[in-house]
Amino acid sequence: MPPRIPSSSGAARLPLLHLLITVTLLTLAVALWYLTSYSLRDEAEVRWMPPARAACDPSAAPCTARLGGGAELSLAVVSQGAIRPLERLPLEVRVSGTPAEAVRVDFVGREMDMGLHRFPLEAEGGGVFRGAGQVSICTEAVMPWRAKVVVDTPRGRLGSWFDFEVERR
Repeated sequence: MPPRIPSSSGAARLPLLHLLITVTLLTLAVALWYLTSYSLRDEAEVRWMPPARAACDPSAAPCTARLGGGAELSLAVVSQGAIRPLERLPLEVRVSGTPAEAVRVDFVGREMDMGLHRFPLEAEGGGVFRGAGQVSICTEAVMPWRAKVVVDTPRGRLGSWFDFEVERR
C-alpha cells in the first residue's frame, strides 16, 4: 500500500474557521450593543407627541408640545447665543396640565449615532425642572441634533422631540 500523503485542505480550512468565528463574535457584539442601547433609551414605554412647530431652536425661544389631555411641556436652553458643542447647556423644562414626577432630556444625533447623552433634571416646583446638558463635538461643520424630552406622569411616560443644529467653531 502506498504511503498516504497528508492533504493540505485541512490546513487551509483553519484560517477560514478563525475568520468565521471572528465574524460571528463581531456580529454578536454589535447585536448586544444595539440591544443595550435600545433598552437604555426606554423608548418603547414612551408615548411620543409631535412638537407644536416643526422648526424650533430651544436656545432662541422655548419649544412646546401638547401631551394630550390638556398637558403641555416646553423646553428652553437658557443661555446666551447658539448651542455649541462641549459647552454646558442650562436646561429648563416646564410641564403644565399634569403632575410630573421626573423629567429627562436626551440629546441624540439625527443623522449620525453620537451615543446616548441623557440628562435628568431636578424638580424646582410648580412643574419646573432644571439641570444642565451638553452635546458632543462632531467632525461635521453642522451637526443636526434632536432633544428628546421625557416626562414621567401618573398617565405613564410622555415625550416630545425638538430638532436643532449645532455649528462647530
